[in-house]
Amino acid sequence: MIHLLWDESHIWGLLLWRALKTWGFEHRLVRGEEIAQAGLSRKSCAALLVPGGWAKGKREALGDAGAEALRQYVASGGVYVGFCGGAGLGLTGKHGLGLCPWKRRAFRDRLQHFSSGHMVVDLAPQNDPDATAGLVPGSLPRSIMAPVWWPARFQPEDGDGVTVLAAYREPASDFWVADLPLQSLPKEPVEELETLYGVRFWPRFMTGQPVAVTGRHGDGRYVLSYSHLETPDSPEANAWLAHMLATLTGADPVPELKSRTSRWDLRRLPSRWDDPDLDRAKKAMENVIRLGQENLLLFRRNSWLLGWRRGIPGASLNALYSLISQARALPPTDAARDYWQANAAPFMEQMEHFHAGLTGYLLAERLGMTLTEANSLIPAEALAEQRAALFGAPMLPGGLMQPLMRTMDELIWRLLA
Repeated sequence: MIHLLWDESHIWGLLLWRALKTWGFEHRLVRGEEIAQAGLSRKSCAALLVPGGWAKGKREALGDAGAEALRQYVASGGVYVGFCGGAGLGLTGKHGLGLCPWKRRAFRDRLQHFSSGHMVVDLAPQNDPDATAGLVPGSLPRSIMAPVWWPARFQPEDGDGVTVLAAYREPASDFWVADLPLQSLPKEPVEELETLYGVRFWPRFMTGQPVAVTGRHGDGRYVLSYSHLETPDSPEANAWLAHMLATLTGADPVPELKSRTSRWDLRRLPSRWDDPDLDRAKKAMENVIRLGQENLLLFRRNSWLLGWRRGIPGASLNALYSLISQARALPPTDAARDYWQANAAPFMEQMEHFHAGLTGYLLAERLGMTLTEANSLIPAEALAEQRAALFGAPMLPGGLMQPLMRTMDELIWRLLA
């Protein structure tokens, strides 16, 4: 049985849940509170998977007791697999568990941190199966396409028992830095701009850097990946992850034809829970998304992910929209019905305030882009205050959106747990 840590996962938890369901791995959702109270047993937990999200929030949800229980589980022979924020949780540092002795590399160029899309990555040589623990399949090519969504980076250290499973080579055709699609930028003028202004567009710093690593913690093993290998419709990344999970848990291999996770189209998910409030909530989100698109603030990256102008909290909007859309598409459980009956009214009241505030904010952002600095009536400080009221501070979720996310997170939990 695979356990999936749900705390502070949101859209990334849904992506990983979809992958496990597609591949037929037996799994269940767990929370930090449960781990803190009952620990993790190797007999019942073949591997703990930790999706992307906010590493600090995941560590807080575990608490000291949960963090110690998780470390003991791995040290006694358990398996920890973390992606992006889940990878950061496995590292050593202020908000890490110390499973891996590496730390997270500090950010120096913030623009480069806003990197997203597929990268060409080189897999580790397959001539040392002991080091890679059989986690790199011979059926995949030497280089594969692996998706990254605003990843942090590892801070490698020598002589620490960490094995690199894959390293970045170069951006693929769908790679973006912030709101700039790299393939659309002519190379020579960009190089001139980089020289003239000292800003870097191309993520050359990523070349050769580790994207996924593995190692031992006590008698157990960790795998940490800054690539979201569970991303829908990423066949090579999906096949690699399916192989790793089968290897780590001793499950039957996933047939190659079934290893590709299906397209996830949030707009067209069928409704399996006929609830008027959920319908209204989804329509409210689609209205503000359409407003953002019409005013050049938002756009579609793919069927499950928005793009946004730099500075617009598009990731938060995308996360809330994905939770609402998926909740409608799941058959209701008794626990979910009871929870929603008690919380739908306050949720919809909060949604109404959020929708009104967000509509005004997006229009203010558009006017701020249009009016020149000399005669602008919308100071940057005023826009920042609006953003904070709606979304909280950067990397510290809050504002009017926080209770909406919390309610939907609890609802999805009751639909899937």
